[in-house]
Amino acid sequence: MSKNSQSITKAAIRQNLAPVLSFLEDPSISEILINGPFEIFIERQGKLEKTTAQFPDEDSLRAALNSIANDVGRRIDDDQPRLDARLPDGSRIAAVIPPCSLNGTVISIRKFTQNNISFKDYVKSGSLSSDGAQFLDLCMFLGKNILVSGGTGSGKTTLLSLLCSRIPKGQRLIVIEDSSELSINYEHVVRFETRQANQIGDGEVSMKDLLKSSLRLRPDRIIVGEVRSSEALELINAMNTGHKGCLGTVHANSPEDAIVRLEALAQGGDAKISEKALRFQVASAIDLIVQVSRYQDGSRRIAAINEVIGLRDDGGYEVLPIFAMSRMVRQPDGKLLGQLEPTGHTPSFMQEIIDNNLPFPAAKFSKVG
Repeated sequence: MSKNSQSITKAAIRQNLAPVLSFLEDPSISEILINGPFEIFIERQGKLEKTTAQFPDEDSLRAALNSIANDVGRRIDDDQPRLDARLPDGSRIAAVIPPCSLNGTVISIRKFTQNNISFKDYVKSGSLSSDGAQFLDLCMFLGKNILVSGGTGSGKTTLLSLLCSRIPKGQRLIVIEDSSELSINYEHVVRFETRQANQIGDGEVSMKDLLKSSLRLRPDRIIVGEVRSSEALELINAMNTGHKGCLGTVHANSPEDAIVRLEALAQGGDAKISEKALRFQVASAIDLIVQVSRYQDGSRRIAAINEVIGLRDDGGYEVLPIFAMSRMVRQPDGKLLGQLEPTGHTPSFMQEIIDNNLPFPAAKFSKVG
């Protein structure tokens, strides 16, 4: 798309979304939630607020959505009542229309920010301890395979973008996403985006298809924006065949849930392997699981950094915390006070840290108190 056509598309979207235009332009607002024409919420600093903004009626809201879908090359109608797309500014739009939606046309716009957040910013905001940040940094240097786990809106994409920016120079990154969201500050990045099928069901290009292609394109590291289907098996295979330092995100509420979910997604793949063999591959592929969470005070923090040791004697996964969030205490201003602390578990790759002369002594993993 040319710069001229991009500007036309942006102008059209701004006109269609006139009732929420002020929210789109407000940098303090991270998400806009439209529950039918007469109910609009916003998210500001992790908290939801109801606004007085409204669309004139359902027909106006639906017409705006149809126009946006056309502008970004997607469609939403009775045959395809769901939309998931990226706006020209990088923001993510998702929508569901009646009769699937009983509230009328429902739209979520998650705004894209190009702010380059650093580990210093994470530490300053209380989202991560300085030792936790340094540990993640050295894991990127060592090429550990990392799965970022968390719920919707917990900050998985932001953290994944930051981790990618900490990859040592001189490598080739291939990034695969459903809708391009990752903001990666790195020299050599190849980006792929999936494509939906056309109106007659042809032309779909899935995450799994792109992962297969990426393996033939000399990647040093493969980054999957979100693992949500059978492409999990392709990613696991890549991690187990010499592609160190691969990254991905998954929806899960804990590190233990994350690896079980990854296994479940991989079972949807084409390969006919036994459950035992698949579990062995999953346990061998993933080195670390970083859990991010959104707390009651609206803050987004790294809640745990866990190492996947392997399989237990009973066949389950052995996932041990290296750093974990301390007990959270609510302050008079409503904020929760707590920090990421070492658990006493020294990672199994401690010798790698020593051999690479990385300034992170084993004493930093000692349990506080």
